[in-house]
Order: sequence, then C-alpha cells, then structure tokens
Amino acid sequence: MSPVEHYIYEQEGIQRDILLFLHQHLLTYPPLTPKIRYKIPFYYGKTWVCYLNPIKKEQIELVFVRGNELSNDQRILESRGRKQVKGLICSSVDSIPLEALIETITEALILDKDVPYSLKSKK
Repeated sequence: MSPVEHYIYEQEGIQRDILLFLHQHLLTYPPLTPKIRYKIPFYYGKTWVCYLNPIKKEQIELVFVRGNELSNDQRILESRGRKQVKGLICSSVDSIPLEALIETITEALILDKDVPYSLKSKK
C-alpha cells in the first residue's frame, strides 16, 4: 500500500469515501504522481498540480495549486480569499461534478505541461 493509500484508509466515513474516489480518479491521468506532503496527498506532474485537503469532518477540498491561472469556465472552483490556489469542496461522492472536474483537471495538466511554474517573490 502506498503512503497516500495508507493516509486515505486512516480517514473515516465520508471523508475516506471522497478521498478514495478522487484519488482513484486522479490516478487515471498518467502524468500525475501522488505523494504525501505537508501530511496530505499531493499530485505532481512537472510541479504540484493539486492536493486533497480534509476540511471539516465531512468535507474534502480538491485544491488546484495554480487555480488562479485556470479559466474556471465550469465555475466549480472557489478561491475562498486565497490569491493563488482555488478548490472544489466535496461533501459526498455523488455531489462531485465529474464532467466539470474532468475539464478542470485536463486544463490544469495542460498548464503544468506547457507553462513553466514560477514563484513570484516579494520585493
């Protein structure tokens, strides 16, 4: 069992169900590699693409590291006051807008592959 799978199976109830569903879905994209970073699952292509963040007891947020650079045409991502990252809060597997999510992940992977990531340093 991988460290990410071990992490998922340590969770309880609905969070485990959502984490497992999203993890299995993200693994269908060959460039993505899961790793535990900052004690949660991150998914890497060339750089960080997204991560799964447990929030509250019954929710998981799928967060896109470069969310501010995504079009969000599907209107599923929220910034929640953050400047760079945007995420989709999932309360159940059935509530996940799969078609819109597929479009968003595809766009994030294209961005990761074609546009170099650069940290903007403060002056």
